[in-house]
Amino acid sequence: SGQPNIYSIFMGISSKLLNENGELIFITPRSFASGNYFKAFRELFFNTVQIDKIHLFNSRKDTFNRDSVLQETVIIKAINEPINPNKQVIISSSLGIKDIFEPTVKYFLSSELIHMESDEKILHLPTNDKEESILNLVTSWKNNLIDYNIQISTGPVVSFRSWDYIQNNYQNGTVFLAPLFWLHNVNKMFLEWPITSKNKGQYIKIVDSSKSILIPNKNYIFLRRFSTKEDKSRLIASPYFCNYAKSNFIGVENKLNYIYRKNGHLERSEVAGLCALLNSELFDTYFQIFNGNVNVSATELRGMKIPTLNEIKEIGNKIILTNDYSMENVNKIVNSYFEFKNILI
Repeated sequence: SGQPNIYSIFMGISSKLLNENGELIFITPRSFASGNYFKAFRELFFNTVQIDKIHLFNSRKDTFNRDSVLQETVIIKAINEPINPNKQVIISSSLGIKDIFEPTVKYFLSSELIHMESDEKILHLPTNDKEESILNLVTSWKNNLIDYNIQISTGPVVSFRSWDYIQNNYQNGTVFLAPLFWLHNVNKMFLEWPITSKNKGQYIKIVDSSKSILIPNKNYIFLRRFSTKEDKSRLIASPYFCNYAKSNFIGVENKLNYIYRKNGHLERSEVAGLCALLNSELFDTYFQIFNGNVNVSATELRGMKIPTLNEIKEIGNKIILTNDYSMENVNKIVNSYFEFKNILI
């Protein structure tokens, strides 16, 4: 089924080769835990074997630094036995190899880590009390983006296919131009545009042949599809309000996701509130419980549970009224709203 990484093929085949009550142990990247690429693998694996123990290494670089391996790594032990949602699973964690014999240990039911009735069968891996509390909070929410008629899509402008339309400088009169937003324009809670950058033109032509890769100028949330190794957060989002540019269209490059209401407009309070949640420590911690790579998948975000729309609007209104879009204020509002201040501190 087009598996992108051979380690998952070894794991899948091994699970099928086990005798009854046979065991397997693998040291692998943790990227199989989520994402559309490994969906078919998770469907096979978690319906074949029962997870018994998992050990996580919290450092990307300390675990196998002798071999220059930079990877989020797990050790997973599974058993060929009947699938039992009430089976106790041990999750331990250490920074690297040196402290592996003094791990942090947590106990969970299998059903708390994998929702077998879901399509994605994402594996959640909380390693401490804070992450466990956030997981319990998020899983108590009932709705996702689609329930509020909110969609997430990937930016349609693929730069190497669109060079004929992309421009560095603004021209007035002879050529109609729309703003073009790239990954490096998007920061937590604010959009930095235009930016002078080589091969990252900040404008795109509005012509008949380019309109298929432009989107209407409406209220959006821009979200980076990738985080770098230097980024402390996986989720980096900025609000975009339609009065930002005097244009009927805008361009969004392919390394960005954009969040929007398909048949209508996102209200300003919805944009500010949802953007605040995505950038918050609460959501970033939750995202890293199941996401083991630098990619931010639209599929994962569509499936994430979020608060009620009224709660999202209230958070947005508080941020708009304070006119303070700093992360300090965002986390203060979000944490106090969900009474998570003590846990997060």
